[in-house]
Amino acid sequence: MCRAEAALASGDLDAAMASAEAGLRLAQQAGHRQSGPIGNFVMAVSATRRLDPNAGLAYANRLRDNALFGHSSLMAGQCAWAVAQALEARDGPASVTGILSDLLHDSAMTQELLVSQPAAAAWLVRAAQQSGDESIAVRTVSLVGELGARNRTFRTIQAASAHAKGLHEKNAAALEKASALHLDGWARASALEDASAVRFTRRSEHDRAADLLKSAADGYRAVGARRDVLRVASKLRELEVNGGRTPLGSGRVRRTASQLTDTEYAVAELVSQGLTNGRVARQLFISPHTVAFHLKKIFRKLDVSSRVELAGTWTRLPEERATGPRDVVGYVSA
Repeated sequence: MCRAEAALASGDLDAAMASAEAGLRLAQQAGHRQSGPIGNFVMAVSATRRLDPNAGLAYANRLRDNALFGHSSLMAGQCAWAVAQALEARDGPASVTGILSDLLHDSAMTQELLVSQPAAAAWLVRAAQQSGDESIAVRTVSLVGELGARNRTFRTIQAASAHAKGLHEKNAAALEKASALHLDGWARASALEDASAVRFTRRSEHDRAADLLKSAADGYRAVGARRDVLRVASKLRELEVNGGRTPLGSGRVRRTASQLTDTEYAVAELVSQGLTNGRVARQLFISPHTVAFHLKKIFRKLDVSSRVELAGTWTRLPEERATGPRDVVGYVSA
């Protein structure tokens, strides 16, 4: 379990999940219920970042069960954050406003979370901004700022404070500096993505915004954060269209793939891996009917007529996209 926590703190999702699963099996065999919540927390957070929200919610619900039956030795703030991440992945930022508000009104619980999980501070600010609750963002920045002021020699807390403040103030330079401070690979990529979003608001900085997104994609891919890679892919496609950056080459697939929506891209990715409509629906929390609807649109946009042909096209797509170093659309699929 300690190995799982250390791997998650460094952003290595594969190692975190492998250690957590092994720890949970041993804990079950030994009847040691007190160590279970740690493994469930690591699995909930890792699965959510790996584009497996079903598993993320399942492990988050186990955390709730642990607390209900008095088996939880994990800090309450971490439990609340794990649940919030899984719900946000499924239902969007508005669905977790209540949880975040309750969490932030308990200073002790919030401080426990911010110290133990440095990536949480910026996540809380971002979720608050997306849901339109500025008070949550302000309180988070204030609390993590106080922690930073009292713990100037702790790099992770300084990184968390700088990231949250830069995000709240929309300061791209500060966010890039915060990225360099982070020891957590996922948090480092997150800060780069946030910096890109700020720079994208100024047309003269679109090229820099795209470069930052590329670096964020590298970071997310390195830690196995599939959900974040897909989100960045969508942003890069949007940046190409709105920012005027034209990809090199003129291949038909490369042009039409950029027109896929975020949901269509995710559906195409999962179908190309051989998943049925039902399994795709469970992964993306939509109905099988909706999956079929998106597939029809995907077939038309990519000019394919079957799932087999889609899979063949999709497996060739990364190689075709990789031919142009300035191909913004294809970068994250390479």
